[in-house]
Amino acid sequence: MGSSEVSIIPGLQTEEKAAVERRRLHVLKALKKLRIEADEAPVVAVLGSGGGLRAHIACLGVLSEMKEQGLLDAVTYLAGVSGSTWAISSLYTNDGDMEALEADLKHRFTRQEWDVAKSLQKTIQAARSENYSLTDFWAYMVISKQTRELPESHLSNMKKPVEEGTLPYPIFAAIDNDLQPSWQEARAPETWFEFTPHHAGFPALGAYVSITHFGSKFKKGRLVRTHPERDLTFLRGLWGSALGNTEVIREYIFDQLRNLTLKGLWRRAVANAKSTGCLIFARLLRLQESSQGEHPPPEDEGGEPEHTWLTEMLENWTRTSLEKQEQPHEDPERKGTLSNFMDFVKKTGICASKWEWGTTHNFLYKHGGIRDTIMSSRKHLHLVDAGLAINTPFPLVLSPTREVHLILSFDFSAGDPFETIRATADYCRRHKIPFPQVEKAELDLWSKAPASCYILKGETGPVVMHFPLFNIDACGGDIEAWSDTYDTFKLADTYTLDVVVLLLALAKKNVRENKKKILRELMNVAGLYYPKDSARSCCLA
Repeated sequence: MGSSEVSIIPGLQTEEKAAVERRRLHVLKALKKLRIEADEAPVVAVLGSGGGLRAHIACLGVLSEMKEQGLLDAVTYLAGVSGSTWAISSLYTNDGDMEALEADLKHRFTRQEWDVAKSLQKTIQAARSENYSLTDFWAYMVISKQTRELPESHLSNMKKPVEEGTLPYPIFAAIDNDLQPSWQEARAPETWFEFTPHHAGFPALGAYVSITHFGSKFKKGRLVRTHPERDLTFLRGLWGSALGNTEVIREYIFDQLRNLTLKGLWRRAVANAKSTGCLIFARLLRLQESSQGEHPPPEDEGGEPEHTWLTEMLENWTRTSLEKQEQPHEDPERKGTLSNFMDFVKKTGICASKWEWGTTHNFLYKHGGIRDTIMSSRKHLHLVDAGLAINTPFPLVLSPTREVHLILSFDFSAGDPFETIRATADYCRRHKIPFPQVEKAELDLWSKAPASCYILKGETGPVVMHFPLFNIDACGGDIEAWSDTYDTFKLADTYTLDVVVLLLALAKKNVRENKKKILRELMNVAGLYYPKDSARSCCLA
């Protein structure tokens, strides 16, 4: 789908259909290695829920163990929201090498380093775009710190292994924030937005653009202005742009800014990258403190307000910068950098005041083929974390066009591990989509002491295997302690190597201990395509 036009086609896009067909051959080979016979490959989807850094690490553990057990090769689709998208995207940027990926994760959290200067430089660069929003700041200054990485590759770079069928077809979820009442009250399908290595768009509308043109300007279905493809760091920020309600996110952002300032990272950034304008932290801190005068500024060990030295440095540096700017022999490049910095300050302040996230050109603007006048009349879309609607990408793989037979749902929630099942069941009930029915009383009972695996089956629709991360089988009676250790809002600084390794091991154990159950369900769905008069075999050892 490299066309510069908007595609309005119901069903699977041509590139996805071809990739899935190629993947079927690899799935059949994988099933044969698992001693499961089938004439045609069943469609298996693995889903990862949100959960911030906890979901990122746990999802990597799941993918690593599935690869080790030969199960990942039998998967057709990989889909995720929020923190799981960080892990899933890493699988493709590392060409499916889980050993290298796991080693890199441990290395990053052993060194506990974050290149604040480079992150800030990328953020200032992003601010030069007309569609700069808090998502850019969040992606380059928060998520990059949490994950200790700043990937500059693109979704389109993932095409090769996907088109060859050597890796599952990935789907990354977001939702349209402008339609908030719809996804909060009715969980409307049209609010869901998906990204793949080939396309980006609204599956409920069958409306897509090439992933290379996501963010470009369209009118009446035609490309009118090209913008460079957004890098993976930005997309990870968009997919994981929410950790809770608005107030929690707001406080989290300012806490991050305060931490950057008070922990001395700001001083180091000044020393390493004065020309990039690291003073933004000081200015934003002062703005935040002045706007919330009821909260006293933090104090240092001597009892004086911590920002006193910051204010003084701010005034001195600003005065010095202005004096240098007036000098006749000032470096033009430095003047340009200062101008970019000031533009960054201004734009960030405006976005913060409007609380604007995920701004991008609406590729359906003035499109005659869309009956939804609200959709076609908006010049911009505002895309945010799909976890705000349903903290799992069930709606994207439950589409009848994808014909999924078995879903492995890995839930990395710190709270009720069945909230995603409740929300999905409600979504499916409202929109007449086949999904296993589970009674509320039964879910309530399960949530009090969750086991490691639940198998849900309905009269029609896919079989669902649901795997809570924190469960009595793996954690015993310490579920609450595990949940506290890996709280969603804990910063990456608290994730020491030991903490990371323990979480990886827990996620792997959940897969390993349930391998027999997974194989049994694979055998069952594979049986849909096996001749009735032939014997089937499955090694469950």
